[in-house]
Amino acid sequence: MSGRARLLYFIRLHRCGLAVSLFAGLLLLTPLLLTNPYHLGLTNQVALLALVVLGLNLFVGFAGQISLGHAAFFGLGAYGSAIATVRYGLPAWPALLLVAALVALVALLLGLVVLRLEGHYLAMATLGFNLVLHSVLLEWDSLTGGPSGFYGIAPLQLGSFVFNSEARLHYLLWSFCLLALLLSLNLVRSGVGRGLAALAGDPVAAAALGVAVGPAKIRVFVLSAVYAAVGGSLFAHSYGFISPDSFDIFASTDLVIMVVIGGMGSLWGSLLGAAFISLLPEWIDLFETWKDFVHGGLLVLILLFLPQGLVRGLSETLRRRTALKQRQQVSGHAAS
Repeated sequence: MSGRARLLYFIRLHRCGLAVSLFAGLLLLTPLLLTNPYHLGLTNQVALLALVVLGLNLFVGFAGQISLGHAAFFGLGAYGSAIATVRYGLPAWPALLLVAALVALVALLLGLVVLRLEGHYLAMATLGFNLVLHSVLLEWDSLTGGPSGFYGIAPLQLGSFVFNSEARLHYLLWSFCLLALLLSLNLVRSGVGRGLAALAGDPVAAAALGVAVGPAKIRVFVLSAVYAAVGGSLFAHSYGFISPDSFDIFASTDLVIMVVIGGMGSLWGSLLGAAFISLLPEWIDLFETWKDFVHGGLLVLILLFLPQGLVRGLSETLRRRTALKQRQQVSGHAAS
């Protein structure tokens, strides 16, 4: 790496660290600014979904693969923690780690099979996995509660401190989300991340450059599944109730939409995409009957005019306008 490239790298790294620090500071103040528990609960929902979307974006946006079944891993994490703590009496935190490890094993076994496929075939395979899991959750009443859902999941706690309020959950959930964001940012800036970028661009060229294509796909798939499983466990303990409908194929579709809207290959976009899709029903609630049409119309407009996603699209638009103003100023000075 040349001296100039090394300098630019450290500048970007400094800016990234500053952005994370500012974001963390804002999150610390959020419970003081949002005193309404309902509004704070909405931000907690964003944190849970952002955790899952961060992992999915690593697989879709950085590795260039496609998954239409990621809600299945989200559901495995939720039901795994619920069953482990309620049915078998395991402590919540060890259960969370155990479930994450088991979901990683499931993702590894599934990845060894389905990641041999590409494009639409891979999408259909992951979608089929989601359908199978959803059917199991619905039909296995004695274990999962079936269509009625699973009740009585205790909140998480550290010693005598119980995460049983929206303000307490805010710090817990966003701490996990920030940890996942930092891990993802470090990953994409490492040699592994550059290998994923090469894989997304051209798998054949990546292989020619020494990237182990198959193992790279499996590793990022397993990591994204672990993100989703941890998010599912937190979801179960945060709400105390889960049902199969929260983890169906429509939930998987929403997760993919969050990645696309935020911007594939943009980790900060993952947070924005999760927030946008989660809060959109609240913003257009006044439309009542026409809510679904407005929802779909806004998504189409974003995809048409900001195909790179909200973060990259808006930053690119701002950059072009700034460049245009500078050219106009230069032209004005030259004319005078």
